[in-house]
Amino acid sequence: MDYKQTTTEVILIGAGVVSATLGTLLNKLQPDWHITVFEKLDTAGKESSNEWNNAGTGHAALCELNYTAEKQDGSIDISKAVKINEQFQVSRQFWSYLVNTNDLTSPREFIRPLPHMSFVYGEKNVAFLKKRFEALSNHPHFQGMEFSDDPERLAEWMPLMMQGRSSEETVAATKAEQGTDVNFGELTRQLLDSLGQQNNVDIHYNHTVDDINQLENGDWEVKVQNAEEHRLEEHTADFVFIGAGGGALPLLQKTGIPESRHIGGFPISGEFLVCRNPEVVEQHHAKVYGKEREGAPSKSIPHLDRRHIKGENTLLYGPFAGFTPKFLKTGSHMDLLNSVKPNNAFTMLAAGVKNTTLIKYLAKQLRMSKEQRMEELRHFVPNAKSEDWDMLVAGQRVQLIEDTEAGGRGALQFGTKLIHADDQSLAALLGESPGASVSASIMLEVLERCFPDHLEAWKPKIKEMIPSYGESLENNPKLLDNIHASSANALGLAVSTT
Repeated sequence: MDYKQTTTEVILIGAGVVSATLGTLLNKLQPDWHITVFEKLDTAGKESSNEWNNAGTGHAALCELNYTAEKQDGSIDISKAVKINEQFQVSRQFWSYLVNTNDLTSPREFIRPLPHMSFVYGEKNVAFLKKRFEALSNHPHFQGMEFSDDPERLAEWMPLMMQGRSSEETVAATKAEQGTDVNFGELTRQLLDSLGQQNNVDIHYNHTVDDINQLENGDWEVKVQNAEEHRLEEHTADFVFIGAGGGALPLLQKTGIPESRHIGGFPISGEFLVCRNPEVVEQHHAKVYGKEREGAPSKSIPHLDRRHIKGENTLLYGPFAGFTPKFLKTGSHMDLLNSVKPNNAFTMLAAGVKNTTLIKYLAKQLRMSKEQRMEELRHFVPNAKSEDWDMLVAGQRVQLIEDTEAGGRGALQFGTKLIHADDQSLAALLGESPGASVSASIMLEVLERCFPDHLEAWKPKIKEMIPSYGESLENNPKLLDNIHASSANALGLAVSTT
């Protein structure tokens, strides 16, 4: 077997949207740095970023009810929704900048306007939705949101979902026209295609990272299996970012940094019902999110999404939970077992004890037949016919488990978490949604945490790419309006299309 050794400034592990975003940012800010990307698969964006492995929602908290919790006093906490919306505005600004510089050449291929709606049934849920609407609609980020509990109005918004519904049923919905459908796979491919054409950037596919060790001088030695040339390679870098989706946790554990201890992960796969019948698809032009099912975790929000992928319009409904011990769709059945280490074994055991309800829910989901899943769909689409819908296995998501002060040992965490070494030489992104939608914001956090000595010199360029950087759009409605209009224009979102 041949052997190769190289040195570079930055190594990015994984060719998904987060690595593509960080690589693009660093190349714009420090074009003289050499960046090397390693991806074990043969192309970019094949795992979590792939368009069929996620729902394609541009998460801006316009319709996701789990981002607006009801407090004990009955009021609605919108702080998380505001934060996520603000983060999505950062992504829109960054993508717009790249469109204007021709780094992204076909925005219509990765982002399209599509209304985001929240839909509920039952008097209790309708009351919650109305309170949520009242809490959000006067906020600058959610201007223009509409609420209705009028069946005729709802039939205009969502004809497919209102057909065949009993007139006695209490239903309501909110509608936000500024929602988007995002093809994160296409976005990732465009980002990396452009990045690969830059000087000092090398992107290697069919390269699997086996080990990561820190040298005495603080640099990182990354051992890589080159499947194309059948050789072991050693690459040394000043900084390493692990953006490998579900594969990030095992790689982080290999680093041995203190921050990697007492952390575990539990893999859950997503499954959707998919409809390709044009007569059905053309009756639904929105992403519609509901309330979680009884006994289900808050992240299992059912939603009915219109998707546009490679020229085809489809509908997706789900998610339904599946299980495999793999951390990636292309991973190993030993991933979960191999992730249990002496330093996180008790963390994992505690998580199992604390989450028996989740385990029961998962077991129930695994036993569901297609017809039982169709019955779930009929809460959204009363007239849904089984012959119009097929099952689709989406991506793997590894739920983060860690010991926290608030949740104690083995607390199950939903969302994404950025972990970095104390010496700022390595960072990793763990967890799941809304990571892809807010990737630009999270990667700016990487810059702030891991490159503080460069940040002052970089700020003018960052402000050029992301005009709101360092400012609160919530507190500057005029800037928000300007940014929303300019990004809508650059991304082709100003006029609704189907």
